[in-house]
Amino acid sequence: MAEAGAVERLADPAVESRLARLDQLLEGIESAPGPTTRSAIEAVGLLTEVYGEALARVMDQADAQLSERLADDELLGHLMVLHGVHPEPVERRAARAVERLRPAVRERGGDVEWAGVDGEVGRVRLTTGGCGSGCGGGTSDVTAAVQEAVLAVAPELTAVEPVPTTAPPAFVPLTTLTHRGTP
Repeated sequence: MAEAGAVERLADPAVESRLARLDQLLEGIESAPGPTTRSAIEAVGLLTEVYGEALARVMDQADAQLSERLADDELLGHLMVLHGVHPEPVERRAARAVERLRPAVRERGGDVEWAGVDGEVGRVRLTTGGCGSGCGGGTSDVTAAVQEAVLAVAPELTAVEPVPTTAPPAFVPLTTLTHRGTP
């Protein structure tokens, strides 16, 4: 039972549901012509700006430990990225997203590792297991999951791409080159 005057917090699924509904409403508003639509869109924009400024002021007052705890909250982390006040650089956020995916990729017999940023493109080293089509998805599924996870926490990046892998040089035993078979 909540204390008198205490505000009950929304669980993550409830937040996600509200965000989905908000997207629907905004799409509906944007598709309607007229001055009321323009006013509604401007109002949402101004409200977002003011709330972003409020969040920036909170971050200005927060010490490093509190900043880290706030950034670890998924919803707050996304809001900080949206408003450009996230305390961690894009490189670190992206690397953490890849690390969180790593166990799932390893379960499929592969591996994923953060390789850095090249301009505005995130780079990952991706290896896939030899399980074939029976594993429920292949390289493209894993690549898509990695892209989605990284771009969710680092929208400053324009893309996430695997680092091209080069095949190891083929080993040819010297005896094969120097030994001629008999006819």
